[in-house]
Amino acid sequence: MAITFSDLHTESGLKSLNDFLNGKSYIFGDKLTKDDIKVYAAVLKNSGDSFPSVSQWYNCVSSHLATSFPGKAVGVSLGGKTDPAKAESPAADDGMDLFGEEKEEEKKAAEEREAAEKTAKKKESGKSSVLLDVKP
Repeated sequence: MAITFSDLHTESGLKSLNDFLNGKSYIFGDKLTKDDIKVYAAVLKNSGDSFPSVSQWYNCVSSHLATSFPGKAVGVSLGGKTDPAKAESPAADDGMDLFGEEKEEEKKAAEEREAAEKTAKKKESGKSSVLLDVKP
């Protein structure tokens, strides 16, 4: 049985998840599954008292994950509070030309490389002759 949750960062999405989790400990079955992890990743934060079933489930999954990955996170820092639906594309203005148009500097560099390759090809290669004498 497949179920779809959408917009888990909004009130309406959390309400549908809360209704689904009412009386349940996990998404499917009686133990933590990959489905729980997937939904947990989509929920941005614990909903608190507004959605009690989601809050209970979120805390349960968090406690399972904390025991699975002991220690303190020291290599990652998270910043900014953006809505995933409103997040801009990271490649929106990075200066890359996606259509392959060459700039003047690139054209000059390409011409210089071609000229260098032509002079390198004009070099005479030394020929060797090998005489192989095979006797019966």
